[in-house]
Amino acid sequence: MNGSDASEWRIADIDVPAYLAALGIEAEAPSLDLLERLHRAHVLTFPFSNVEVLLGHHPGVAPAAVFDQLVTRRRGGYCFEHAQLFAAALEALGFTVRRALGRVRSLQSARTHMTVLVELVGVRYLCDPGFGFSITGPVPLHDGARRVDTGQAFTVGRVLDEGWPLWSLSRNGSLEHVLDESTVHPADVRMGHLMTSTAEDSVFRHHLMVMRHTPEGHVTVTERGVTERAAGQRTSQQDLTASEVVGRVRDLGVSLSEGEAERLTSVVRGLRNQ
Repeated sequence: MNGSDASEWRIADIDVPAYLAALGIEAEAPSLDLLERLHRAHVLTFPFSNVEVLLGHHPGVAPAAVFDQLVTRRRGGYCFEHAQLFAAALEALGFTVRRALGRVRSLQSARTHMTVLVELVGVRYLCDPGFGFSITGPVPLHDGARRVDTGQAFTVGRVLDEGWPLWSLSRNGSLEHVLDESTVHPADVRMGHLMTSTAEDSVFRHHLMVMRHTPEGHVTVTERGVTERAAGQRTSQQDLTASEVVGRVRDLGVSLSEGEAERLTSVVRGLRNQ
């Protein structure tokens, strides 16, 4: 199933035992149960975050940098970091993995999202550890597959783009992203990251987005405030001051020095005045 030589992904640059220790999971033979536990533990442990972009010193998406950013420094990250880390760990554990790129919320968007496809006993699964608010575990990659997380219904479907078949992931009937099965190489990831982190119109340069799944549900922090969701409960939204926003970013697991927290507070104030 792997579309490219696994060695080009430099999985040896990722300390898989340290990653598993961070998740509180021991290595064992590949299984759907293990995949489920790894996916859920990942999204509960490592936040989605564009803080590195806003602070202006993103270290890039080479595997060694990805491991350092998410596991060692606990800064969080977005799809290119999360998916690479998750895929590398799965491959080291013996799973059959394929990396996939996709477009967010529109067929006209650039391919700036990265997911992980896993094959087990002849069944393919979509894993999406780096989208921020998405599935907390694998969902079968077939038309009509459904998974409910935090009271949200996620469905997989088939769509066509000029006759080319794509997979879609929708939340409560609204398109989240589409992915294709073209071969992905590290150069594609670097290009997607370059656009995401430096393009003038990139949403990551104009808004703070920090999210994490929690045992109770899901939390999103933006430059304006916080949104909290829990299954069976009404969604809670609260406006915050700039310093309170940064406090909640830290609460979600993004490690910041005092100097970085002050700088991010200043960035948040600037974003609110756009």
